[in-house]
Amino acid sequence: MPKLFILTTFTLAALCGGCATRGPDRLDQHVHALMQRESVNGMAIAVIDGGKVSKVTAYGWRNVERKQPLTTDTVMYGASLTKAAFSTMLLQLVDEGKLDLDAPVTKLLPRPLPEYRANGADFSDLATDPRWRQLTPRMLLNHSSGFANFRWLEPDQKLRFHFAPGSRYAYSGEGFYLLQLIVEQGLGLDTGAEMQRRVFDRYGMARTSMRWRSDFAGNLADGYTIDGTFEPHDQRSKVRAAGSMDTTIADQARLWAAVVRGDGLSAAARAELVRPQLAIDSRQQFPTLLEAVEPHHAAIGLAAGLGVVTFRDRSGPAWFKGGHNDSTGNMVICLERGQRCVVMLANDVRAERIYPALARLVLGETDMPWGWEYGPPTFESAPP
Repeated sequence: MPKLFILTTFTLAALCGGCATRGPDRLDQHVHALMQRESVNGMAIAVIDGGKVSKVTAYGWRNVERKQPLTTDTVMYGASLTKAAFSTMLLQLVDEGKLDLDAPVTKLLPRPLPEYRANGADFSDLATDPRWRQLTPRMLLNHSSGFANFRWLEPDQKLRFHFAPGSRYAYSGEGFYLLQLIVEQGLGLDTGAEMQRRVFDRYGMARTSMRWRSDFAGNLADGYTIDGTFEPHDQRSKVRAAGSMDTTIADQARLWAAVVRGDGLSAAARAELVRPQLAIDSRQQFPTLLEAVEPHHAAIGLAAGLGVVTFRDRSGPAWFKGGHNDSTGNMVICLERGQRCVVMLANDVRAERIYPALARLVLGETDMPWGWEYGPPTFESAPP
């Protein structure tokens, strides 16, 4: 790996006195050291305090081979952070009376769900299982649909129920495909256009989109896998509520500052987003269908919100959302007390090994369930 290049494009303000005791310069020093130790090619961090963005910084390379630095305006893959952004859009529809979170899918679609079998939304596999009639938007948002994460992970690549809808948590991108179908076929709305208008434009996210834009090409992050293999940025041409968002750390800072403040949502909808909806007792998030029980999760009240995961931190209510693929590692953690968040995006999945240490540097000690999010602790949780 080449000598690590660090670029700090802008720092909006120093961290507040109520934040972790290490200041921003100390944070930069630790980021540099941790990235070098774990061979992380590129990542970016935003700090939010009091509902305001206080620091946005990018480190390393967007493309190592070409010696192109990562900046705060570099377009990076949002991965499953898309789900949380999409969830805020759905709650705007709830506020407007256009969507009922507890209405069964039989009332939300003009035709029976198994009749939809085109344009990447094929639900015909469910024709012989009447449990599809029980599905509601709330179940899909809190990942209790009963589906696997994706049907292509099934031995026969067919969609099926693994448990009764609403009975327990199991992370599922398939549920968000169904939510998108409800938006488009049930409400007659264009998901990409609604996300652009209601979320990206509203919060000033000028370099964020649900599909590829040609103007992204000039400052774009390629990815790096666990062994450092180069992965070119995927130019996603189709809108996918489960994970097609391209974005920047500067835009994600704006988004999560707005969300933690409650901008764009009624007080009731904002509360519903982060209310513990369904207790989570699985030992880890992936593989998604494991039933092993972890007693510690009850102690922190680990639960599904609507598109986010909630827990009881020592400081009070808290929530988070990750985003991951073979060459991407993203994480947002927000503490309700003080409206404090850390946002971390990486075009190198090895960054996930250092996220616990970085979150501690920004937020101080928390009860964030890292073992549940990433599995057994193969990552480093302490500063260098």
